[in-house]
Amino acid sequence: MATTLQLGDLPVEVTRKDIKNVHLSVLPPSGGVRVSAPAHMDVETIRLFLVAKLGWIRRQQRKVAGQEREPRREYIDRESHYVWGRRYLLRVDERDAGPGTSLGHSELVLNIRPGTPPPEREAILDNWYRSQVKLAAPPMVAKWEPLMGVQAGKIFVQRMKTRWGGCNPAKGSIRLNTDLARKPEECLEYVVVHELAHLLEPTHNSRFTAIMDQFLPQWRFRKETLNRLPVRHQDWGEWEDTPEPNHGPRK
Repeated sequence: MATTLQLGDLPVEVTRKDIKNVHLSVLPPSGGVRVSAPAHMDVETIRLFLVAKLGWIRRQQRKVAGQEREPRREYIDRESHYVWGRRYLLRVDERDAGPGTSLGHSELVLNIRPGTPPPEREAILDNWYRSQVKLAAPPMVAKWEPLMGVQAGKIFVQRMKTRWGGCNPAKGSIRLNTDLARKPEECLEYVVVHELAHLLEPTHNSRFTAIMDQFLPQWRFRKETLNRLPVRHQDWGEWEDTPEPNHGPRK
């Protein structure tokens, strides 16, 4: 059950879970703050953690408020959509056949039944973007596993509103956001390397930074590119994907 912790003028939604680390998120579009904390962690420890992170929280709230957003999509003819960072014009082909999506030289073709409403059009297109990431990610993971000396378990691709990716080091699994298929392919590679690096170091500490510097020296530029590009109207601000270190004492 979620409770609200008031930190001055900042309300924070706190949820206790059976986890080892504190997860801190700043969520769009309002910049709301959410914390998932270990079940054993007391309120004062959570409060001290938030006080230490207050500067980071304010910075992320400013980024969320100021981040450029794409226009809200209606999924109609001649609308701009992006595939691997390249702009395509949408062509809607209404016919009595099963739905689908295909990519032409300069067009993204959406096949739908007549009268299909925009939410269903969006879902069809999202499923196609998901399939593109599912095709592109495995060979990329296979390329980097031997280079980094790691082995990922399952690769999950799903729509995520606050993360570009995620990693469960205990299970060796990684998660990738469907919308990465809209961004340049080097952004997907950055997220893949980032998540594989978490198999070596679960947190964003200096060792993690050194690992990223070793294997992908240009990772900061790619991260900045990913976070600078416009996001879908309903989506997130800057990505922060892994647990913050648990600064509180454990029982």
